[in-house]
Amino acid sequence: MPLAIVRTVADLRAQVAAWRAGGETVGLVPTMGALHEGHLSLVTLAKSRARRAVASVFVNPTQFAPHEDFDAYPRDEARDAALLEGAGCDLLFAPTVAEMYAPGFSTTVTVAGVSEPLDGAARPGHFAGVATVVSKLLLQCGPDVAVFGEKDYQQLQVIKRLVADLNIPVEVIGAPTARAPDGLALSSRNAYLTSAEREIAPSLATALTDAIERLRKGTPVERVEATGRAALERAGFGRIDYFEVRDAASLAHLGPGPLVGPARILAAAVLGKTRLIDNMAV
Repeated sequence: MPLAIVRTVADLRAQVAAWRAGGETVGLVPTMGALHEGHLSLVTLAKSRARRAVASVFVNPTQFAPHEDFDAYPRDEARDAALLEGAGCDLLFAPTVAEMYAPGFSTTVTVAGVSEPLDGAARPGHFAGVATVVSKLLLQCGPDVAVFGEKDYQQLQVIKRLVADLNIPVEVIGAPTARAPDGLALSSRNAYLTSAEREIAPSLATALTDAIERLRKGTPVERVEATGRAALERAGFGRIDYFEVRDAASLAHLGPGPLVGPARILAAAVLGKTRLIDNMAV
């Protein structure tokens, strides 16, 4: 039997209610489609924590700036559905923009603090779009658990904050970043890379790994960040939005001296026309 697909909030809630009537728990995996092995690992994790797994596929227009790649963002629902079915997903929620944002829609969820640096500075308005659509998906589905990838680490922290602040009854789970054998973090946007750029792209993960080693040896944060940016420039990256060491929970900037306590090092850089992000725990 092919994977069941629902396109309205009413149909999604009806199916979830039927599962709950049978005593079953529900996990949600929000995605923007163009699925890869990283997304499927989220479904696998959701299935390990809940009896049923729902994946949403919705390219959310409110988290793209006018100059960004909303229209070009890859979309292939049939392929996504086949991959989800193979991963054991129980339901695909694939709403239209009109279903998610009815005429007159005028509410925005803004998370202060953790959303402001890094991608918040590089992509103004992005996290308000993310926080709003994720709030809606959690309220529409009402899952027991929701799984998000750590590749979008700042996004994960924003979602954890909004769930805590708004008392949304869901457990947010961060899943480890899935990587290609050469270390490149899996991303739907990797499809934009030319073959030459694809060979350069793993330098982002290498720069993060090298930075971690320097931090562990006591090299000052400020110097580690400068060295990482220089390594990306040498590798062939263009604009570097950030290469920074941050507090693992609050994302407050650390340094300039040696590192004390748990941290996360996060980077975003443009290769050709493709903006890549990655992060690692220190």
